[in-house]
Amino acid sequence: MSGHSHWAGIKHQKEAADAKRGKIFSKIAKDIMLAVRDGGADPEMNLKLRYAMDKAREANMPKINVERAIKKITGEGGAITLQELLYEGYGPGGSAILVHVITDNRNRVNSELRKIFDTRGGKMGESGSVSYLFDKKAVITVPVTAGDEDTIMTIVMDAEAENIEKQGEYYEIIAGPTNLQKVRSALEAAKIPVHEAEIVHLPKSPIELSAEHGEKLLTLISMLEEHDDVQNVFSNYDPPDDVLQKFEEKE
Repeated sequence: MSGHSHWAGIKHQKEAADAKRGKIFSKIAKDIMLAVRDGGADPEMNLKLRYAMDKAREANMPKINVERAIKKITGEGGAITLQELLYEGYGPGGSAILVHVITDNRNRVNSELRKIFDTRGGKMGESGSVSYLFDKKAVITVPVTAGDEDTIMTIVMDAEAENIEKQGEYYEIIAGPTNLQKVRSALEAAKIPVHEAEIVHLPKSPIELSAEHGEKLLTLISMLEEHDDVQNVFSNYDPPDDVLQKFEEKE
């Protein structure tokens, strides 16, 4: 769990520092389009779309961008074909990597991701090669300033969360992927602000790497995240604070 928190922290700091809001909006727009394609344009009837629209709101994505994404996939803005893919691979030091992709060109993204892996000390794997090392979970984060841990724990456990743990400035709440909205709704009903809520792949047993391999892996992850078709990247590496600090200073 801490591995996810560490990387989430890097990702959020990079997004704020880089001000790559257009790229963030593009990724969220793909989430919205895929959700509408699979379940329709009504967020009340389409839980996946509701998750995507919540992410848009958290990122301060303009309403017009959301509407444009919905129109694109419903045909009003021109037909578009999207595929949701999960790539598996190995990073430096034998680490495991999952890459969540939404693309309109599978062949192109296959080639481009393989090149990133190959040039940064990694290797693409076959389907099933590393995914068994991860559990798919909902992760909801709440600022520690929102309330005491016992109160928040009672609320989320009643909503069938699995665990809550303090991680720096946030409480990190873990739940089954189908319970994300239930936990989020319980927090909102109690007027507890949600910082982030998403479906992720958490490593079952986070690994340690040498400082050299750890820095190389973080660089590989960062490059994968920069790809326009990549929605998220997960690894089973739990980086220590000094490695994170060195990586952030280089970035």
